[in-house]
Amino acid sequence: MLAQRALPDPDTLAESVSGRDRSAVARALNLLDDRRPEARQRAARLLATLPRERLYTQGHLIGLTGPPGAGKSSLTAALITVWRRRNLKVGILAVDPSSPISGGALLGDRLRMLSGQADSQVFIRSLACRGEYGGLSAEVWPMSLVMLAAFDIVLVETVGVGQKEIDVSKLTDTTCFVAQPASGDSIQFLKAGIMEVPHVLVVNKEDVGTAARKTLAELRASLRSNPDAGDWQVPVLSASAARGSGIEALADSLSDHRDWLQQNRLLKPRRHRFQAEWIIKRLHEEFGWFGIRALGGEQDLLAQLTTEQESPFAQYDALRERLLMNWKT
Repeated sequence: MLAQRALPDPDTLAESVSGRDRSAVARALNLLDDRRPEARQRAARLLATLPRERLYTQGHLIGLTGPPGAGKSSLTAALITVWRRRNLKVGILAVDPSSPISGGALLGDRLRMLSGQADSQVFIRSLACRGEYGGLSAEVWPMSLVMLAAFDIVLVETVGVGQKEIDVSKLTDTTCFVAQPASGDSIQFLKAGIMEVPHVLVVNKEDVGTAARKTLAELRASLRSNPDAGDWQVPVLSASAARGSGIEALADSLSDHRDWLQQNRLLKPRRHRFQAEWIIKRLHEEFGWFGIRALGGEQDLLAQLTTEQESPFAQYDALRERLLMNWKT
């Protein structure tokens, strides 16, 4: 029988992650992915020990979404190159389709091959969506917190499942939608309402010419008929990951949205809401709407969770215990 791997000390690990130690980040993500009860307890301690100001007010958490084949991975690799030229430390969470046999990620280290660079300031983690509705893995939010403690940019690239792939907008500061030329999907997404979600739109593969220009014009025209809430003006850009064109402008637009959030004092409350919605989703998956109503309803839970200053596991475990205790009495 194989011996189980030893679990790390969460306090020491939190200190190393905060010191931007890449190997510590890898160990922390492994701990979060470990389903054993003792690992769960240590993961909760780890998240509670990480510096809260860094997790909720610093760094930039970006979501990259779009239909399969739009070139999200190649665009991510091109952005990595730009960010590193700007001396930014970059962490990537690449959510892949799950293997139906092992439950693990099918596409593995695809970004390592695409980026073509060995850089100690770039960290890439592939993880499986494990059938999660919405194109993300359940571990993305707590893993994002760990990454924010160690990197300037944390990018979440979703699995690419089409119109259902909207959860990324509930877990990232800035959502970027990648459109593909000569594909009707992007316009259909707009009509279905999904295009109200992104803060930046980019048509990749502009080097194909006329088809890219047509898609760009269609998106700009459609966007005008669906004004974005607030005073942020959603940019519609074109780029070519293959040629490296338009990538600097895309990086600038992503940064501009982060600055806008900070100037309007929206960054911290936005991240607290992400955490609250992540917890409510996990509770709903385990206990259904009956459980949510027993805790006071979704709106009361949102109000409670967004004002608390605790780690996600601590909040989730406290609510779960409250539910179980109520049902025992």
